[in-house]
Amino acid sequence: MGDKKKILVVEDEEILLAALQEELNQGGYETLGAGDGEEGLKKVKEFKPDLILLDLVMPKMDGMTTLKHLKDDTASRDIPVVILTNLSDYERISEALSLGAKDYLVKANYSLNDLMDKVKSVIARGSQAPTS
Repeated sequence: MGDKKKILVVEDEEILLAALQEELNQGGYETLGAGDGEEGLKKVKEFKPDLILLDLVMPKMDGMTTLKHLKDDTASRDIPVVILTNLSDYERISEALSLGAKDYLVKANYSLNDLMDKVKSVIARGSQAPTS
């Protein structure tokens, strides 16, 4: 199948981070985890992921700030970001989408199948040449 797609998971809850990585690894992705936004930004530079799963609520640097940094940097601007959120907090979700996030998952109510489907579809959209 060639190169595995790489996914960076930025999530401060270690148990959830481990579960997400395990699931994605089993789904055939190469994953790397980061515990907060600062670490996430460092790892984006080294790991060059094809997709970033980004928690909104984290210590040190929250997801919104991280997302702004990602989108301000030409090196990471085009990497698709899927927001992970605990909150059915539509204002923050819509803010994240307006900042350039591609999609979101509400942590409390997605199944791992939802996760895999969403990741696949966002990566597929991301890797297609724009149809303009």
